[in-house]
Amino acid sequence: MAARPRIKDVAEYAGVSPKTVSNVINDYEHVSEQTRTAVREAIDALGYRVNMAGRQLRQGRTGMITLAVPELDVAYFSELARHVMEAAGRNGRTVLIHQTGAERDRELAALHGFDTQFCDGVILSPLSLLPRDLATRDRRLPVVLLGERPAEGHTDHVGIDNVRAAREATEHLLSRGRRRIAVVGGAVRGQQGTDRLRTHGYRKALAAAGLPFDPDLVVPVEAYHWRDGAETAARLMRDGSAPDALLCLNDNMALGALRALHETGVRVPGEVDVVGFDDIEASRFSVPSLTTVSPDKREIAGAAVSLLLDRIDTPDSGAPYRDEVIGHRIIVRESSGG
Repeated sequence: MAARPRIKDVAEYAGVSPKTVSNVINDYEHVSEQTRTAVREAIDALGYRVNMAGRQLRQGRTGMITLAVPELDVAYFSELARHVMEAAGRNGRTVLIHQTGAERDRELAALHGFDTQFCDGVILSPLSLLPRDLATRDRRLPVVLLGERPAEGHTDHVGIDNVRAAREATEHLLSRGRRRIAVVGGAVRGQQGTDRLRTHGYRKALAAAGLPFDPDLVVPVEAYHWRDGAETAARLMRDGSAPDALLCLNDNMALGALRALHETGVRVPGEVDVVGFDDIEASRFSVPSLTTVSPDKREIAGAAVSLLLDRIDTPDSGAPYRDEVIGHRIIVRESSGG
């Protein structure tokens, strides 16, 4: 019986390096379509299948990784989880989903692998971790952070450029003549954390346009839920000087805001424009459909899994921690005149 084809065989057949084959398997972005096609044809021709079982047994691994996210009820995280599971599955890995509720104790438990041996590594989207939590973590457990980054230099990280994304979203609203743009879920102080980074991008767009910053238009919320967006939008419209646009820092809040504006008789986009973040599936089907910042969730998931497997496969490499910045785009829909 012929030997089972290896990744090295696929690389030789396609005329590329083994690392390029791994990148194609993980749907890594920076691979040309011609190379991607050649690798996939080689995989099909050789009948290559990812089989991690033997190596996992020899190296004392479980074949399981953990994805820890704040809330699966927030559609962005459930959609991201699907992409992580698909990327991991292509590499013969099983994903355990852990919901932290944004509680520091539960995020710490995930950061340390729950003090058990049931997973080989962790992909974690933190909201409450402190810089010292990362500085003192057990480096033997591979960890990749998504979104929030409490401190640099202590773990691999994958995310979008939140400052740039928020600036571009604000510039879109400014280009439509909007001048009183409220940030739903924003935060003024500090430079770290998604809310602060996106607020910083918003402020940069205002400054570039020569507009003053009004802190009253940056409205923190308790959670990034539909209700928070609806209640904040209703309150803003009751105030004496209502905004003419809402930049909501996730789509859930933006969809809640659309409902509240509809109930109060405010026309969108006639009187108020609304923009969200995340491009969840529901944003395409709302009335009006929602303009949103669309991160490449599939690429985020693929990069996170690839970084994690690199750490798992080469635990003593000493390679510096990496920060992968994934692309985004502004999708203009009906809620801002699209």
